[in-house]
Amino acid sequence: MKKILIFALGLLAILLIGRQVFVPKMVERGFTRLATANVGIDRTADLADGLHVYTCGAGSPLADPKRSGPCIAVLAGKKAFIFDAGTNGSQNLGPMGFPTGRVEEIFLTHLHSDHLDGLGQMLLGTWINSGRTSPTKVAGPAGTAQVVEGFNMAYQIDSTYRTAHHGAKVANPASFGATAREIDLSGGSKVVYQKDGVKITAFQVTHEPIHPAFGYRIDYKGRSVAISGDTAYDPNIALASKDVDVLFHEALNMEMVKTMQAAAKTNGAKGLEKILFDIQDYHTSPVDAAKTAKQAGASDLVLYHIVPMLPSDALIPMFVRGASDEFDGKITVSEDGMIIRLPVDSDAIIYEHGL
Repeated sequence: MKKILIFALGLLAILLIGRQVFVPKMVERGFTRLATANVGIDRTADLADGLHVYTCGAGSPLADPKRSGPCIAVLAGKKAFIFDAGTNGSQNLGPMGFPTGRVEEIFLTHLHSDHLDGLGQMLLGTWINSGRTSPTKVAGPAGTAQVVEGFNMAYQIDSTYRTAHHGAKVANPASFGATAREIDLSGGSKVVYQKDGVKITAFQVTHEPIHPAFGYRIDYKGRSVAISGDTAYDPNIALASKDVDVLFHEALNMEMVKTMQAAAKTNGAKGLEKILFDIQDYHTSPVDAAKTAKQAGASDLVLYHIVPMLPSDALIPMFVRGASDEFDGKITVSEDGMIIRLPVDSDAIIYEHGL
């Protein structure tokens, strides 16, 4: 018995020593393999021609472990665009394989802080090592020029450090920051980009007292998506999104927010109670988003700008309750990292996760 015990202890000692010696080496080799396979690799090079939509931020100002601030990136053929730049959106794009350095233009839906507070970091991503020779273009409603000027000023000192450290080939002073283009939608909608088969149309949505506020539709070789931005229920979105493959629509569950409002009142948090009451009149419920998708004739509906936070998937059935009664297509509550691929010459809608 003593010999067996000694043998067992010896074997355990050997295993522990082996773990300390060999496991770190295996981890190091694994890290090297991953780095070689991913760092500096263009993960879009072999993608099928089509529309590829990257959900870089599916959330709202409310903290949500699965959802960053609003951010949707679109690759149309080889042309790259970003719609809104919420918190952490830029950090998500790299791991998702989106070619940030190739961005043609960043489009803002409106000037609420949660849709633009990540713009500074986003512009670093479109500048550093991008090879561009002029600043990134940022388009949006009236006031966009003021926002862009502010970010340019805030990051200007930092840019000098980066140029001094990396050199002008990597951090070209001529391409630092952004230039603004303010879009006038007095006519209700307008084509704001059209080149190489890509058409982007901006349209007005209802988000009072924020005005103007935009949604966007992207068309490419017979495939299409629309992005609502922040909005109350608005039939204009269905008109602008007619027959799209996928409608990305913001969603706020009124019953869940009312429950939070009642809790704030019970706990004496009067300011929070007022905020939770106020936000109900300029957002859209999942049920009304589903109605919009049906009216538009969309194939799929993806909900984003999720309010309230949904830290557990167990809450999703509660969040979308009643939506499937209004819309027969696929309804998805998005989270950061979701990628939707719409290859040309096909009706396929392919869902992936890139984080």
